[in-house]
Amino acid sequence: MKTKVAIIGAGPSGLLLGQLLHKAGIENVILERQSGDYVLGRIRAGVLEQGMVDLMREAGVSERMDAEGLVHDGIELVHGGRRDRIDLKTLTGGSSVLVYGQTEVTRDLMAAREASGATTIYEAASVQLHDVKGEAPYVTFEKNGETCRLDCDYIAGCDGFHGASRKTIPAEVLTHYERVYPFGWLGLLADTPPVNHELIYAHHERGFVLCSQRSTTRSRYYLQVPLTEKVEDWSDERFWEELKTRLPKDVAEKVVTGPALEKSIAPLRSYVVEPMQYGKLFLVGDAGHIVPPTGAKGLNLAASDVSTLYRILTRVYRDGRTDLLEKYSQIALRRVWKAERFSWFMTNLLHEFSERDAFDKRMQHTDYDYYTTSEAGLKTIAENYVGLPYEPIE
Repeated sequence: MKTKVAIIGAGPSGLLLGQLLHKAGIENVILERQSGDYVLGRIRAGVLEQGMVDLMREAGVSERMDAEGLVHDGIELVHGGRRDRIDLKTLTGGSSVLVYGQTEVTRDLMAAREASGATTIYEAASVQLHDVKGEAPYVTFEKNGETCRLDCDYIAGCDGFHGASRKTIPAEVLTHYERVYPFGWLGLLADTPPVNHELIYAHHERGFVLCSQRSTTRSRYYLQVPLTEKVEDWSDERFWEELKTRLPKDVAEKVVTGPALEKSIAPLRSYVVEPMQYGKLFLVGDAGHIVPPTGAKGLNLAASDVSTLYRILTRVYRDGRTDLLEKYSQIALRRVWKAERFSWFMTNLLHEFSERDAFDKRMQHTDYDYYTTSEAGLKTIAENYVGLPYEPIE
């Protein structure tokens, strides 16, 4: 097999890149080690920045998103029982976010991929990348007991933190930056109406809580828990009781409970690898960076990587601008580190850290007080939450 761009991974970043390249007339093949049903079954984030919304529209997969997505012009923060609304639209001059689940994004992209007739190979085992520093890179994989080879011009590694792409790059080339947090998020998905029309991020002495949503009838709630906790120890009743305990009384009274559709614990980490490219291999999304979900940046940061790589490859094939290829990593990393900073800031602002002393706790409270009473502080939170602009490719 031969193609122009081999995309490793059929998650939302790989599918979005594939769709954009296909619309631009750039042939591509997607390889995914899991089944399509497995990919679609992943429960992930649901807050889309304006930049990602625009990219979905550019890719021609926005019809259902535009019809069903919920525009949010603000978010609420809670600290010490005090509720503060961050007016995203006013503070940023008109920007907002769209609540639309990652599962639905993936579903829309899968449908578009199938309709386009472009090739996606699911359950591709033992994926290996070869000669990525040479003139003729290629990928080998196993399918139905046979070893297959895919020749290509470039490889996009969209296969996540545990995928084969980053592992292909020699260890001595890479620098890893990591912060592992001493807690995780216990998430519960339920077919119950959200407690609030906008997301609520709340600090409590028992731990952080997030009231999120997927639609007007489906809610997603999260509790900060120690990494030693196990999902099976959390009955639905225990979860709802703890959620209400951590919320302000007026909010807790409005919580509608119901049976969990899904429950899981996700550890939190900040992670960046540099560089995000090696020869003709480009890392995209979780293959190159991880953010704690507090800033709603994971999926959105992957989308900005996709935008950068897509626009570079378009210029390469349309204008012969191969000089732009070596700029991918530095352009992507500039936005990555700003998103990492915001996610780290929000995590530190709203979570309980057992190792903090009295001084640290007063500084946390003072930080919160400053950012929510200063116009400059409010604007800083708002502009980062709605998403910083994509850097032009020149």
